[in-house]
Amino acid sequence: MPEKIHLKIKRQDGPDKPGYWEEFVIPYRPRLNVIACLMDIQKNPVNAAGKKTTPVVWECNCLEEVCGACTMVINGKARQACTALIDKLEQPIILEPLSKFPVIRDLMVDRKAMFEHLKRVRAWIDIDGTYNIGPGPRISEKVREWAYELSRCMTCGCCMEACPQVNPRSGFIGPTAIAQVRRFNAHPTGAGEREARLEALMGPGGIAECGNAQNCEKACPKGLPLIKSLAELHQETTLHGVFGWLKR
Repeated sequence: MPEKIHLKIKRQDGPDKPGYWEEFVIPYRPRLNVIACLMDIQKNPVNAAGKKTTPVVWECNCLEEVCGACTMVINGKARQACTALIDKLEQPIILEPLSKFPVIRDLMVDRKAMFEHLKRVRAWIDIDGTYNIGPGPRISEKVREWAYELSRCMTCGCCMEACPQVNPRSGFIGPTAIAQVRRFNAHPTGAGEREARLEALMGPGGIAECGNAQNCEKACPKGLPLIKSLAELHQETTLHGVFGWLKR
């Protein structure tokens, strides 16, 4: 059992500032996670060389792998800091911000692009008004089962981090938004926007730019059926494009 916890953290003082590495050593306690270590550093921001420094900036909220806010690269793998247990990590523990998103400061990144992509594909169910319209249409258990799995997406960014098609040279919207198209198109009310969502996927940066690397599903902390969703929407967009052309 180690007496100390050694962390090596990639830091950045602002969006336009250069990155640099800083190391910290804190006392070991059992059953700590990465968030707890960062909080210890925040209480006493002194680096491994004994010099006073600024507290490390990161983002967190739920602390139970539901919100996805604390996602960062831990020992080379994108995951949530709240469920990354120190006792199961090799030291030194290397913490880096997600590389596919702009850095705000230190380990905190701007994931706004993911939410913009969700808006682009209309990842919501329209309602008729603000009044009570009663219970919605029933969904078959077969559809509900896989649609529920897709609803567990945290928009954490792990799939985007693992996808080679998400890079500065590509406008690919990524597997998160694409999978949500499948989810909302299967909803009896959401199906009213089915064609608009498929059209959005057929535009620049859409599903045609998926390279089928299949890294996304392996990286997803919730194990969502992303590969199946991508495959089905490849087929749906192809059929939509062919029949749309024939109707002209």
